Amino acid sequence: MKKSRIVGVGHFVPDQVITNEYLSGIMNTNNEWIVERTGIEERRWFTPGKDTVTSMSLAASNLAIKRAGISAKDIDFIVFATITPDYFVPGNGVLLQRELGIQGVPALDVRNACSGFIYALSVADQFIKTGMYKTVLVVGAEIQSSALDKSDEGRSSAVIFADGAGAAILKAVEENQHGILSTHLHADGDFAEELYLKDPGSSREVRLSPEIVDQPSFKMFMNGNTVFKHAVVRFHEVIQEALAANSLDQSAIDLLVPHQANLRISNYIQQKMGLPDEKVFNNIMKLGNTTAATIPIALSEAWEQGKLKEGDLICLAAFGSGFTWASALLNW
Repeated sequence: MKKSRIVGVGHFVPDQVITNEYLSGIMNTNNEWIVERTGIEERRWFTPGKDTVTSMSLAASNLAIKRAGISAKDIDFIVFATITPDYFVPGNGVLLQRELGIQGVPALDVRNACSGFIYALSVADQFIKTGMYKTVLVVGAEIQSSALDKSDEGRSSAVIFADGAGAAILKAVEENQHGILSTHLHADGDFAEELYLKDPGSSREVRLSPEIVDQPSFKMFMNGNTVFKHAVVRFHEVIQEALAANSLDQSAIDLLVPHQANLRISNYIQQKMGLPDEKVFNNIMKLGNTTAATIPIALSEAWEQGKLKEGDLICLAAFGSGFTWASALLNW
């Protein structure tokens, strides 16, 4: 049986930098309040007419392809994680496929929000293990800023979410080579409405109307306290699950790359696991929470900064809407 290995990573973030000071001018908030509750100092929002989920994912994918030393023509499967596709239908995977010029290659879309990239990574990993595909492009990309409630009522979410794209190339390698050791996926739909965007939903008599657009259901809703309480538990659980599945101790981790949901969550998990600063990668301070894009963006930045070395034990973990949570353990 083959194993899958990440051989190239890339990312793209929009040019438009949104500072806490800017947000303070459009809603009742301030830099101290945002930093204390989220750790975020600034984030990137897309420029309408310039950036799309497709264009951002194309830039990230081309960088990952270049770093992997392959051609787009070598890709035989695309797994695309996003909850903010350019079109309601079809999904974004086929739009990226078209831009890459690899028509005929299958494209699968994953809608698992903040856990989306690890879910997508796991799907790609299984297809490679079975021998069905040899080179898989896995993408996480989002434009969240256009769905945010930028009023005082929506400030708890509006200060967090941001836009960007990240990509990874997975290739089939021999079982004795470095690569993905295991992935672990979970969900609990009992909490679906604690972090969700209700409309436009297909089960309404009229899917979209001026009345719906004016309702709170058309904006992102997040019960921050509930999300935080569950996240700190599930993050730790799923990381320990990955370590136990591979008979490893947390001291073996060379770098933990958590989903960038909130710096307080990352710091809590770091403290609970007794990991030093150099073993945890965070970039939420400058890029905010880009949902499915956070982990591949973080991996790409960590690679650029020389924090991913041959054979290092890397742990990825995420928690988000659904609720869903997931982890992956791999040797770089």
